[in-house]
Amino acid sequence: MTPYATFTYFGVALYPTLPAVAQGFFGPRSRRAVLVAAVLGMALVQYWSPVRLAAGGAVTAVREIWLVAAFALVEWAVARGLLQSRVAGRRWPLWFSVGASLAPLAAAKLAPVLSPGARIEFLGISFVTFRSLDVVFGIHDGVITRLAAMQYLAYLFFFPTVSAGPIDRFRRFERDWNARRERAAFLQDLDQAVQRIVRGFFYKFILAAWIDQHWLEPAASASGVLSTLSYTYAYSLYLFFDFAGYSAFAVGFSYVFGIHTPENFDKPFLARNIRDFWNRWHMSLSFWFRDHVYTRFVLAAAKGRWFGDTRVASHVGLLLAMGLMGLWHGTAWYYVAYGLYHGALLVGHDVFTQWNRRSGFWDDRPLWQAADMLLTFHLVALGFLLFSGHLAWTGGT
Repeated sequence: MTPYATFTYFGVALYPTLPAVAQGFFGPRSRRAVLVAAVLGMALVQYWSPVRLAAGGAVTAVREIWLVAAFALVEWAVARGLLQSRVAGRRWPLWFSVGASLAPLAAAKLAPVLSPGARIEFLGISFVTFRSLDVVFGIHDGVITRLAAMQYLAYLFFFPTVSAGPIDRFRRFERDWNARRERAAFLQDLDQAVQRIVRGFFYKFILAAWIDQHWLEPAASASGVLSTLSYTYAYSLYLFFDFAGYSAFAVGFSYVFGIHTPENFDKPFLARNIRDFWNRWHMSLSFWFRDHVYTRFVLAAAKGRWFGDTRVASHVGLLLAMGLMGLWHGTAWYYVAYGLYHGALLVGHDVFTQWNRRSGFWDDRPLWQAADMLLTFHLVALGFLLFSGHLAWTGGT
């Protein structure tokens, strides 16, 4: 059952949500128990359906929950192993742990490529993997020194965010997990939850649905340059309202349980440059790549003196981070191209910014600000056209 895709899901989600509301009214007792029970209960509902695992011509039916359980055991063993073996200055345990944590996701992504029809993944495996990697990096950095099993399980498979994010961080989640929430704080959380859930319904089931039916689908079925341009605008707006609607639901339901999942969008189409855009769009993902890929690469490059110029290291880091971001979405060429496209835009923005500081060509007057937003929007929309795969389906027409 895909979260927030149908009204049926909201009916099912009431079963764990109503006990959390009741618990919030009556005080802080049993909050963790209610949260863990909700995670386990929704996992059974979401992952109980059978899946057909096909490989080498053989087909095996297995319930998806067993794939989830196997994944959880692997990630738990990796995290606990690193916690026990971490020694300052030794990096091989980190790289081994990262590889082991990524192995299930890599197998899930590569299986259909290596063996058409093969399927060994479950709903939300990409987002859950990134949460598990956040724990691995935190243990290596020494900021995570203990790991309780139920807390780790609740963090990985927290049902409001399990399939589409936002990607929470373990240390931030831990603060909410340990916090004592009195009734007044619960009522504030409930107010914030209702606001976001209402916004989610408006975004996803009204705006996104209307754009999809009356604009996106007609544009997708037509051909020609103007139809492709229309599709580009329609898809960009549809993607935002659909994904922002999902994220609003996720954050809203999180607040009911006292988990303040971070926001994922901040008026991205008002961004004045591509760096600003990635500070506003899918923020939990872009910040994850910034902290765990880009920053670590630049620091390692500086320490190892890999490049003679720190700006070169930064540019390579941007291309690496965004290229991996594209690959994270899927192995299709247009996903990888989308990531590298944004990496190139970020490099170009940095080069232009350095040049503009000397030349003073582009200033900060209102007309230039409007031009900034208009140019950024169109560059982003072109990237979304690439991301959609529409060019692959239509042969570029």
